Amino acid sequence: MKNQTLLGACLIVYLAGCTLEPHYQRPQPAVTPQWPAMPQGPALPRSPATPAADSARPPAQAAPQAPERSAARIGWREFFTDPKLQTLIEQALQHNPDAQIATLNIAAARAQYQIQRAQLFPTISATATEQVEKFPAAVAPLASGAGGTGVGGIGAASGSGVFRFFDVGVGFTSYELDLFGRIRSLNHAKLQQYLGFVETRRSTQISVIAEVANAYLTWLADQKFLRITEDTLNSQQQSLDLIRLSFEGGVATALDLHQAETTVATAQANLAQYRRQVAQDQNALVVLLGAPLPGEFVADVELDEESLLTDLPAGVPSEVLVQRPDILAAEHNLIAANANIGAARAAFFPSILLTGSYGTESTQLSGLFKPGSTAWAFSPQISLPIFAGGANVASLDLAKVQKNILVVQYEQAIQSGFREVADALAGRATLDSQVAADTALVKASSESFRLSNMRFTGGVDNYLGVLDSQRLLYTAQQSLVSVKLARLQNLVTLYKALGGGWFERSS
Repeated sequence: MKNQTLLGACLIVYLAGCTLEPHYQRPQPAVTPQWPAMPQGPALPRSPATPAADSARPPAQAAPQAPERSAARIGWREFFTDPKLQTLIEQALQHNPDAQIATLNIAAARAQYQIQRAQLFPTISATATEQVEKFPAAVAPLASGAGGTGVGGIGAASGSGVFRFFDVGVGFTSYELDLFGRIRSLNHAKLQQYLGFVETRRSTQISVIAEVANAYLTWLADQKFLRITEDTLNSQQQSLDLIRLSFEGGVATALDLHQAETTVATAQANLAQYRRQVAQDQNALVVLLGAPLPGEFVADVELDEESLLTDLPAGVPSEVLVQRPDILAAEHNLIAANANIGAARAAFFPSILLTGSYGTESTQLSGLFKPGSTAWAFSPQISLPIFAGGANVASLDLAKVQKNILVVQYEQAIQSGFREVADALAGRATLDSQVAADTALVKASSESFRLSNMRFTGGVDNYLGVLDSQRLLYTAQQSLVSVKLARLQNLVTLYKALGGGWFERSS
């Protein structure tokens, strides 16, 4: 008998450690083993005005050296070295609405996991009950019984047919023995969903960091546009004053005067446009921060002086992509769906519910806790599903379909991540050359404007040549600022696409 009892206990312990979840295997990334190679173009001369960081960085086509650590382990403080930008990012991580919502979602998921985990243990509660019943005079003798007790043989009947019963004890109700792992599978699913929200928060924080950096760089670029336009307007105003004097002296023509007035009016309109854009950039940055800008904050850094870490290791796609927080979140959701299949399978097997209590009972309040008042109850219940109208089969089919959907979403997240990184690498490989070319164009346009202005001042050419060369210089300067902005923002995008770290993981 003892051997049978021991065997039964061992069997229960063994079953309690089993689940019916399918063996999880991570889907293979449907991407190529290497990033796409960048097309080789004609070599371009590098202008001395090109930032030193550009010339120091090896070309993207070169074989990457083995990095000491991946981009996911490079903290944002190491990548964004501008102290003012760091201040903005710190404020955004604290007050940005998206970052706050992501943190609250983690708290909600943690509570849901704890609620589900509590079902692994019996819920024990203390109860105290007083039951009072009154029966009609014709029914009271039947209710009290031959022994003078109340309903069910318990309770004392008074002359008015009122029965009283008192009970105090502790117990648990409908505690399920998780022999086939249904509750543990649901608990595992909630845990994976919680971990998914943790990765989602990290993804949201990286996105907030990138958005703040891009907004800050856009603000600096528009301020640079504003200064270029102001310088152009001053130059054109000086030319207009000179032509007006020449026109009054009978040297310049009315056409020259009106052309100069046109250029000044155009520059004034552009100046108003960039002033508006600078103000709107500041407003957009405030929205991202979730709070006003720090007191007396001035973005007086030149766009060329923005020192971002450009030497980011690209790594192997299959290793880089699985470290991205959005892809990790998708995988956690996939594992949760796999656990739900185990819970759906367990519904086909018997379930055992236990109800028990221990306490004291008496027909009088003063009789509680007296010798002989001890009472206990133990009520096991086993339920075997026989016919459920196909509900259990449908639930299992639904769980499998949901897992297949999440498999496709996981593969889609990897493919999207691969494209984001590949596009950013393509930008890194080509934008440096474009910056060098536009820098050379600005230098040539500036010299052309200087020579045209000298020829006009010396009376060799008319103002049309000055007007054309000044327009080309203004366009080239704007194009250079735009390309520099695109280059810096592409680096930010590459950092985000590679799953760049943030301060908690890098600390």
